[in-house]
Amino acid sequence: MALVEIKDLWVTFKSNGKDVPAVKGVSFNIEKGETLALVGESGSGKSVTALSILQLLPYPLAKHPKGSIKVNGMEVVGTPQKDMRKIRGNHVSMIFQEPMTSLNPLHTIEKQINETLLVHKGMSQSQAAARVRELLELVGLDEIDERLGAYPHQLSGGQRQRVMIAMALANEPDLLIADEPTTALDVTIQAQILELLLDLQKRLGMAILLITHDLGIVRKMAKDVCVMTDGEIVEANSAKELFRNPRHEYTRMLLEAEPKGLPVRKNDALPEVMSCQNLKVYFPIKKGLLKRTVDYVRAVDDISLTVKQGHTVGIVGESGSGKSTLGLALLRLISSEGGILFDGKSIQHTSWKALRPLRAQMQVVFQDPYSSLSPRLSIAQIIEEGVIVHEGRGNRLERRDRISDILREVGISPDAQDRYPHEFSGGQRQRVAIARALILKPKFIVLDEPTSALDMSVQAQIVDLLRDLQNRHNLTYLFISHDLKVVRAMADSVIVMRNGKIVEQGHSAQIFDNPQTDYTKALMKAAFDLQTAAAGVVNS
Repeated sequence: MALVEIKDLWVTFKSNGKDVPAVKGVSFNIEKGETLALVGESGSGKSVTALSILQLLPYPLAKHPKGSIKVNGMEVVGTPQKDMRKIRGNHVSMIFQEPMTSLNPLHTIEKQINETLLVHKGMSQSQAAARVRELLELVGLDEIDERLGAYPHQLSGGQRQRVMIAMALANEPDLLIADEPTTALDVTIQAQILELLLDLQKRLGMAILLITHDLGIVRKMAKDVCVMTDGEIVEANSAKELFRNPRHEYTRMLLEAEPKGLPVRKNDALPEVMSCQNLKVYFPIKKGLLKRTVDYVRAVDDISLTVKQGHTVGIVGESGSGKSTLGLALLRLISSEGGILFDGKSIQHTSWKALRPLRAQMQVVFQDPYSSLSPRLSIAQIIEEGVIVHEGRGNRLERRDRISDILREVGISPDAQDRYPHEFSGGQRQRVAIARALILKPKFIVLDEPTSALDMSVQAQIVDLLRDLQNRHNLTYLFISHDLKVVRAMADSVIVMRNGKIVEQGHSAQIFDNPQTDYTKALMKAAFDLQTAAAGVVNS
């Protein structure tokens, strides 16, 4: 008997009075101690299928009109909540894609792991405290004494994910569902989390249901693979056979979908658009009753860089290295010390009023378009906001024409401009964010992790779009990312940051093909081990 048996599973969601199918006739088994990967793009039904195993979908909005899910032989579809509590945590646990939104911001790490042990295991406080320590040691969290009293926002992304894994393992489940467990993490942390999961699986003998869109991870982790699109499994096989001989067109598309190509070598004699000298951004650390400053967080520490017209400078490094802080400081969105030159003029001490006319020429595209686009404004209102601020209201029909033109340019139908952000996919929302920046015809754009929240195929589309726009409009980019494949496809030169400092910089080919520092070598190895696995998928 398989650990989990899913047969002809259907899931529908109520929408405008109709039941819309999200999962259609899905069937697969998860064997004890093995790893099965569910692969597909956003909206394919992967997470809905996984949440169905734990019966965590929002009923009665979501329903199972047909199908069966058995865990250790017990039917869970339609099982009362009091009986499901015996399965959740004890037999099946789940770690989610974004631990910052999954962990309670008001409770310490110790309290959150404690809760699982007190509710499910009935432990005393002292027993639970000892077990929490064991779990945090098991997942490799460092400085445990300090972490126990910490809140989620005080931990890095990798540390938060380790805490989520510790919570999921607290009751020693038979199955661990890992829903995109490394998507938001830096490449080195990704590698550590994957190694941790493999090690825990061997030690504890648990099965893993891995939900991902990254085929490098699948090849590294999974024994069997199911490929999903539009709520259906279109191909299922052993990982080895599926990658060697993909049968379905959608599977082949996924295998080939990744940012490709290299930036065209540009003239180094072009003028400078943005530069800084000895730039510093320090945040004070205050302690004591009087909140005296005892030290500083040196987020950006004595950095100098130059971005030339039409070029792309890539900024890479782990979370907390200062990448985003540097971008915001260059745009004068946070306070800093040191020189900042834009288009040959110093803007470091320019007043906010005098700086305002330059804002149209310096734009930014953020990592998560869902949170950076107002849900209360239509796409047209979002895009025209900057035009109204910088150019005045003018003629409404002319603005509509400009919005239509810019939407066409980023690959969205002008007919969609009266729709709202929630009606678009992640890739489409990012195209809207790019259109919002582009309509003001800027010289310089900071792209802060613009592809990290997107599926692999959509990443490739956005990279192609950004390169095309750059060539058409002679745009200058500062491209911030932890995804080195994307940086290699975009950047003319690369700066590697760690702890607020530059550890290495140079032309893209030099940094990627011949890194000089141990830290850069470690970054490259972590990133391209997975890329090599994915390439092996395509070439095998």
